[in-house]
Amino acid sequence: MKKQSLLKASLILGIAGIVAKFLGLFFRWPLIMLIGDEGVGYYQMSYPLYMFFVAIASGVPAAISKMISEKNAKGDIKGVFEILKESKILMLFLGIGTSFILFFFAKPIIKFVQWDSKAYYSLIGISFAPFIISIMTIYRGFFQGLQNMTPSGISQVLEQIGRVVIGVGLAYLLLPKGIEYSAGGAAFGATAGGLMGSIYLYIKYIRVKKKMWNRPIKTNPKVLNEILRVALPISIGATVGTIMSLIDSILVPQKLLLSGLTSEEATILYAQLTGKASVIINIPLTLSVALGTSLIPIIAENYIMRKRRALEEKIQMSFKLSFLIALPCTFGLFFLSEPIMKVIFPGRSEGFLILKYLSISVPFIIITQTTTSIMQAVGHYIRPVINLFIGCIVKVILTYFLVPMPNINIYGAVIASISAYLVATILNMISLKIKIKVNFNLRNTFIKPFMASLFMIIGVIISYITLLNKTNSSNLSCLGSIFIGIIIYMILILILRIFTVEDIKSRVVRN
Repeated sequence: MKKQSLLKASLILGIAGIVAKFLGLFFRWPLIMLIGDEGVGYYQMSYPLYMFFVAIASGVPAAISKMISEKNAKGDIKGVFEILKESKILMLFLGIGTSFILFFFAKPIIKFVQWDSKAYYSLIGISFAPFIISIMTIYRGFFQGLQNMTPSGISQVLEQIGRVVIGVGLAYLLLPKGIEYSAGGAAFGATAGGLMGSIYLYIKYIRVKKKMWNRPIKTNPKVLNEILRVALPISIGATVGTIMSLIDSILVPQKLLLSGLTSEEATILYAQLTGKASVIINIPLTLSVALGTSLIPIIAENYIMRKRRALEEKIQMSFKLSFLIALPCTFGLFFLSEPIMKVIFPGRSEGFLILKYLSISVPFIIITQTTTSIMQAVGHYIRPVINLFIGCIVKVILTYFLVPMPNINIYGAVIASISAYLVATILNMISLKIKIKVNFNLRNTFIKPFMASLFMIIGVIISYITLLNKTNSSNLSCLGSIFIGIIIYMILILILRIFTVEDIKSRVVRN
């Protein structure tokens, strides 16, 4: 199977992720129209638990992609399928166990974390997803290890289509029973989407397997132990990151009540933070996740084959791509937060100030993700976990003290998130410099993307004001100025020579 370059692999997963997020807006928008901020609040309370499972499980596909990439580089095809066989056993055990706990212990969980009892139906709806998702992640890890990101990208889009169609459909059908039932139907959409993505990946896998290896594979406990050794710290790191969302779902609603808000007001503000602002923030993060996913097998191969020059080039490229994603998105979301919210949630644009200030966290989240992926790819699993855990402690402390303050309330959670990822970013950069000893070209990786982003946002603001005066339509002006901004940014990338022809043609197999 032909390998893809870092740029191409990231682009494929990035485009697929953006399409999936765009489709996700067709999930969020009708959901908000149907059940409002209160209903979305019930849905969002259950969602972090599902994402907690996804985080726990994420270490396995990352470990699979790293180990398969190394085995494939050495021509050990049997080893590739031994890894896949053992990972299936592990993931099915994890998925079935998680689904069982969420379904049969939903009420005790809600009571323990002191959520509104109406969140029960959302938790039941999403409880089936871990089993299905566990299957899908196995095959994603397999194809990513072969450095072919196309199947993973297509499965993301199919997953989101299933989630939108089934989730919104059930939300509509169950609405007469109450918004809590409707939120539960929406939550079940994650299961339906996962099933669609899993079926596609399995069919694709069968075809590839026939070409690569068509003999029985025996169980190999040593391989399972190796998967656990690699996956466990990655999972812990991802879990620590997801704990930040769990902190919000547990602490923020409680502390908002202490700031003098009613239960309904607290739920609405929480929904604006997690169901609106965070959803929009996650769109550019999709590109960084794609970069991190592409990085692990590519960096791992270059590291295991001792290709020092190629390793340094890929690390420099990853930082350049990170800033090219983070900086324009931060500027755009900060200065156009209100019109963007109006476009995405027409008639329900409350919470745009939360989006405005939360956008400051984007560069720190992206750099944290990138540096974590690099260190994991070269075998330094524990340090990024410790760094993120320190950031998590910072978040807990700031959330605990800032959110109850009446003049800060929900913005305390925003400050806590920014601070947490800022700390994690600084610590990761220090660790990366010490452990890998890579010299960064600051001019190419940061200064040029910053200049391009700065000139881009100036052009966006001018075009928005001009279009608004001519059309008197915030939505048209916003979309038009974003389109103009993209063109300006692409031109500046060429003018400033941020990418060279060599960058674009670079192959992962080059020495």
